Amino acid sequence: MDPNKEEFLKEFGADYGYPNGPKTIDEIRATEFKRLNGLVYLDHAGATLYSELQMEAVFKDLATNVYGNPHSQSDSSYATCDIVREARQQVLDYFNASPKEYKCIFTSGATAALKLVGEAFPWSDQSCFMYTMENHNSVLGIREYALSQGSAAFAIDIEESLDHSRGNLMSVKVSQHQIQRRNEARFFEKEPTGGAYNLFAFPSECNFSGLRFSLDLVKIIKEDSDRILEGSPFCSGRWMVLIDAAKGCATQTLDLSKHPADFVVISFYKLFGYPTGLGALIARNDAAKLLKKTYFSGGTVAASIADTDFIKRRQEIEELFEDGTTSFLSIASIRHGFKMLNSLTMPSISRHTTSLTTYVRKMLLALKHENGASVCTLYRSDNVKVVCHGWGPIISFNLRRPDNSWFGYREVEKLASLSQIQLRTGCFCNPGACAKYLGLSHSDLLSNIEAGHVCWDDYDVVNGKPAGAVRVSFGYMSTYEDAKMAYLLWMWLLKFIDFVRTSFVSLPNQIGRYHLRERPSSFLNEGPRKLLAGGVFLKSITIYPIKSCAGFSAASWPLSSTGLQYDREWLLKSLTGDILTQKKVPEMCLISTSIDLHQGILFVESPRCKERLQINFKSNTCNGSTGEDFHIHGQRYEGRSYNNEVNIWFSQAVGQPCCLLRCSMSNYYLNNSRCVGMRRDVQSRLNFVNEAQFLLISKESVSDLNDRISSNMKNSALGVAVQVNPMRFRPNLVISGGEPYAEDGWRTLKIGDNCFTSQGGCNRCQMINLVNEGGQMQKSNEPLATLASYRRVKGKILFGILLRYETADEVEQETNSWLQVGQEIHPNSF
Repeated sequence: MDPNKEEFLKEFGADYGYPNGPKTIDEIRATEFKRLNGLVYLDHAGATLYSELQMEAVFKDLATNVYGNPHSQSDSSYATCDIVREARQQVLDYFNASPKEYKCIFTSGATAALKLVGEAFPWSDQSCFMYTMENHNSVLGIREYALSQGSAAFAIDIEESLDHSRGNLMSVKVSQHQIQRRNEARFFEKEPTGGAYNLFAFPSECNFSGLRFSLDLVKIIKEDSDRILEGSPFCSGRWMVLIDAAKGCATQTLDLSKHPADFVVISFYKLFGYPTGLGALIARNDAAKLLKKTYFSGGTVAASIADTDFIKRRQEIEELFEDGTTSFLSIASIRHGFKMLNSLTMPSISRHTTSLTTYVRKMLLALKHENGASVCTLYRSDNVKVVCHGWGPIISFNLRRPDNSWFGYREVEKLASLSQIQLRTGCFCNPGACAKYLGLSHSDLLSNIEAGHVCWDDYDVVNGKPAGAVRVSFGYMSTYEDAKMAYLLWMWLLKFIDFVRTSFVSLPNQIGRYHLRERPSSFLNEGPRKLLAGGVFLKSITIYPIKSCAGFSAASWPLSSTGLQYDREWLLKSLTGDILTQKKVPEMCLISTSIDLHQGILFVESPRCKERLQINFKSNTCNGSTGEDFHIHGQRYEGRSYNNEVNIWFSQAVGQPCCLLRCSMSNYYLNNSRCVGMRRDVQSRLNFVNEAQFLLISKESVSDLNDRISSNMKNSALGVAVQVNPMRFRPNLVISGGEPYAEDGWRTLKIGDNCFTSQGGCNRCQMINLVNEGGQMQKSNEPLATLASYRRVKGKILFGILLRYETADEVEQETNSWLQVGQEIHPNSF
């Protein structure tokens, strides 16, 4: 056995792997999660995985039984009613909730359950919505209902301390944030009275840090609010408690007989992976009766009259709140998920996931750079004062460089993806916990927003501070051993640690290995004469008339105010308005193009179409006289469409209905702000490009990249090295001569009599890992994995440079200038 695993089992063997269960973890993975071979899945807080045996049981159930609409009275409908009734009881049993005290209301998910509570809660101008800072956005959304009804809302931090006056018993202390209210006048007319209903919400487990809150908060808030909120105008009133258990209940028991919350929300895919789109609100009977339902629908009324204001609602709580027909086939499926969880038992699942979490946390904390600086900053209650009753299987962290600056979390995510590690980055829809643990003030948050940062973007470090974190999380099927994606040797847990170590830990002679040279050292030392010894020449010119389709090479080609004439002047758009690209439709690279300048014809071919398409772009073959407005990357364009015959051809070529559009007007101008020391008011018009008019690639840089790929492959003994062709990067211009990466230091360059300005490096993504082999799209880790090892700058992986054509005057007109293969290139450097 591997020595590292032996060490792990010495410490965690009693808890890891279900030693007393019906199956060991190895047997579970071998029989129920075969699809994970070669993949490391570490986002169970986002969505855990369904078991293959679980799904077989679901399919068998649906294939052998007939379930009808439960609002009917047929035999199949009665069968459905029985299944739904049993499912409700299973949910209550899972939370040890008596059906005499609680009801299970099925919803479309935990968010829908929270929305139901927010909409129907008896808010008044005397009410208050109180919530912990560590809450999901879906909980924070309840605030809108409270504020709109004149209620107050405020966040709190909860701390625990010894109360000497009560015999050194643990005491809860609440720190209240600013009170929010939208109708001050109504509030100050009278003081809050004891008859108003207030709502307190907290998660059983924080999905940012893994912090588990004490479930004793339920009784403390309900029974001791006068002391806890002493001095607050809301210390009196009738407090009701809501627990967001969507994350926590997957690995920790929530016993409602001991912690009688009024409302608990869950999503079943967080528990056992399937079904999605189904959740539940577990509500105390007396609390549910206080909810004020306005809307009625099929299934929620006993009788109604269409042409008069008459309605008789159903009395059963479940029927009253489940609008329309429930998702009864999904409800029928949850019993198979519960069967799997119950066979392992929740205490065993909790111990198993805790052992993995503790081990990885320990390993991450031990990582040091060569200069002794810590690599990982972990976010947990050691950093902030919060009440903590253990940790769920979540680790959130950020990584630092040896100089104490931050690696961007998106950078980590991209590199993890290359190693087939699936994790999560950002704030995880938990802005309060994110701000608290990262130490972000209101002014920091507003500054980030003003800088353009929104959820799911690439702004990971703003003003020198992380805007989010990296999160790994474990599920009941997580294992110490899994396929080692990078080297196929190590176990998955060590694989993740190795990934952090090899990608982010600076060892001796490696400090700075991931910093891109802004200027080649030889260029700095000896100037342009040595760099250009032998000369640098234009080796090839490639035009891509249709965005994301294959291009064609030319010995010479005219320039225009948008770059190479006709380059990315056309695109394909789906009937739903989506712009088609190779990221969405990889087969687009099989569509070949060419242009005859003299005839004014664009030729297009596809292996899926028998006839070659000819489009005369000099004649007015576009439909209509007015353009069609649309946006790409937030920029407005106007395009002209083609006739049905052309659109049918392209629909067949890409395998889905689409239409061809030609750019007739663009409001997309590229400022020169990326260039240090250059004028910022000069603009160039762009066609359907992502960033710039030209992409330039150096043949020598590609050769150096191939040498590195070969060396990596040789050292890892993974077989024949991949050789990357410059065209893999879809360049417009390929140059030859000089040193590798000399182009990084170019500020401007001249090709023939034409001048160009560098817009900086081109940020590469996984598209360069796709290659067309015999008409089939194949994906590998290269060349992005190797580029990531030495071409990373501030979260971006740069290769090649972006150029802008400097026309004689800054007007939108065609030029008489041409580029020609073989022309010499004269650069000026920074």
